[in-house]
Amino acid sequence: MKQYLDFLWKCFRVSFVGDWRYHLWMFFLTAIALLGLNAWCTQLVNGLITTGMTDQVSWGLFIANFTFLVGMAAAAVMLVIPVYIYKNKELHDLVIFGELFAVAAIIMCMLFVTVDMGRPDRLHHMMLRFNFPMSLLTWDVIVLNVYLLLNLHICGYLIYCAYQRKMPAKWFYIPFVFVAIVWAISIHTVTAFLLVGLGGRPFWNQAIIAPRFIASAFAAGPAFIILTLIVIDKVTSYNVPQKAIKTLRNLVLVAATINAFLLISELFTEFYTDSAHLASTRYLWFGLHGHNALVPWIWTAVSLNTIALIILYLPIYRMRGLVSVACVLLIVGVWIEKGMGLIVPAFTPTPIGELVEYFPTMNETLICLGIWAFGLLVYTICVRVTIPVLSGRLTVDQDIDRVRTLPDEQKRKECSS
Repeated sequence: MKQYLDFLWKCFRVSFVGDWRYHLWMFFLTAIALLGLNAWCTQLVNGLITTGMTDQVSWGLFIANFTFLVGMAAAAVMLVIPVYIYKNKELHDLVIFGELFAVAAIIMCMLFVTVDMGRPDRLHHMMLRFNFPMSLLTWDVIVLNVYLLLNLHICGYLIYCAYQRKMPAKWFYIPFVFVAIVWAISIHTVTAFLLVGLGGRPFWNQAIIAPRFIASAFAAGPAFIILTLIVIDKVTSYNVPQKAIKTLRNLVLVAATINAFLLISELFTEFYTDSAHLASTRYLWFGLHGHNALVPWIWTAVSLNTIALIILYLPIYRMRGLVSVACVLLIVGVWIEKGMGLIVPAFTPTPIGELVEYFPTMNETLICLGIWAFGLLVYTICVRVTIPVLSGRLTVDQDIDRVRTLPDEQKRKECSS
């Protein structure tokens, strides 16, 4: 226990070590997080009237971010599968970064649900009425918390073993890895079923939503990991193998292509059949009776995803600049598609035919930015602590004096940017 507490103390000290870029980044995230906290306090005092949500559109930016981040949390699976099933050695150490991101994403998911509740002080009411197994919301609470615990155990154990300079016991983490693979798919499936199971919202009553959830998650999640690895390779002494970036790029390409195919299939079914439940889809893509607030959003998402796919199909895996651009475009495109393009249209028109559009308020936007900043702050600290441990500069017999960011010219890169 003493050794473990010493490990935690060293990790705490290492989180403050870095060059000016690291401190500037941490200061920026802290400032945004505090602005978000202040905005949430305003919401607690005045209620959800500070948001753009109404009786007609009761889910907005908070749930949109929640659905997006549930998918991003599944990014760890796209590293775990090649490593532990297909024995990809290039990704073996890098899988920890995916697990850490899953932890940060789940924390953000829970924060978005908390702020959307309006009165989190009454959370115990839900616990006292835990309608299990009938309630899908109860299932969602369970799968999210279990997935968080699984990832905390896996990455925490592997990092601590590297700190102790000993091989991890496979029986103590490999079974949890395979459980986490199934669980990652389950958290996204259960979240999709939350929407599909609402019979009063025809826009969501499609079996294809769950597969699209998983496909888009397996595209945006690894895209974020690619950006993380490129930054790590550029600003730290940790060398990221070129083959790892190439492997993840191929995974993103396949998942994004499947997601685009499923979107085309969904649009064909909706518009060609001209079903009675086409109103919400028409409102999203072309507007309805002069209401077209979401039209620019969805067409922007399609444009970004298309450009990202074109770039990824080009043989440019060695050109990290273009790969980074494609990943950013894909992440933003999927965020719009799974956020504003999925949640809000289901409420317009309402079951009684009302057309009420949704516009996020500044206070609502600040809360979202604050949660994102806090999640990135957690992820940055985790990565900052993990890199020196994996590189052997922070171990049980070494202090943090060796933990410094080395100049870029001292690194031996496998290839140029």
